[in-house]
Amino acid sequence: MSFLINFILHIDDHIASLVQHFGAWTYLILFAIILVETGAVVLPFLPGDSLLFAAGAISKTPAGQAAGLNHWIFMIVFFIAAVAGDTTNYFIAREGGRALLQRRPFSSLVKPKNIEEADAFFKKHGGAAIIMGRYIPIIRTFMPFVAGLSAFSFRRFMEYTLLAAFSWSFLMTGAGALFGNIPFVANHFSAIILGIVFVTLLPSIIAVVKSLLGKKKK
Repeated sequence: MSFLINFILHIDDHIASLVQHFGAWTYLILFAIILVETGAVVLPFLPGDSLLFAAGAISKTPAGQAAGLNHWIFMIVFFIAAVAGDTTNYFIAREGGRALLQRRPFSSLVKPKNIEEADAFFKKHGGAAIIMGRYIPIIRTFMPFVAGLSAFSFRRFMEYTLLAAFSWSFLMTGAGALFGNIPFVANHFSAIILGIVFVTLLPSIIAVVKSLLGKKKK
């Protein structure tokens, strides 16, 4: 867990190290991380938003440009990874999701509360939840799974998923490319990443607080 926290807070340094050692292969490595974060239901804690922002920023540095990295290519790579991950997640749930929820190690890694929160979010917002959920850590991993468990059609799921993945990959990576190397941002990168994590988690925090307040009233 300490390694994961360190990785997220200093993700710019870790990506810079990847670029130094692997050059253009960094595209494939980061593609795999986003694919696993969205496609493997048991790994919702992998960095998403902060990784896209950091990748956009590193593509504008001398080291990134020397390695041939381009933020437009990162946008396309992350878009494909997000769509592929969500689609995989959806079909895992559609083909045997409820049985998986009862089996180890799946049952120990995916808590019923996670599924319940995503399910409530999905029922409240409908298809738009797929778009909004893309911007919320943890929820974005479980949202396609919940959609697969429900009677939500694959065609409609893909329509929302394509829009969500497109906006997410282009906005987050583009923000990193535009602002990531501004001196103030570069000098306070860890604080900026914490801010991104906090803002994206804010809807979940508000939902938890409302739930707790609702229980107290009862």
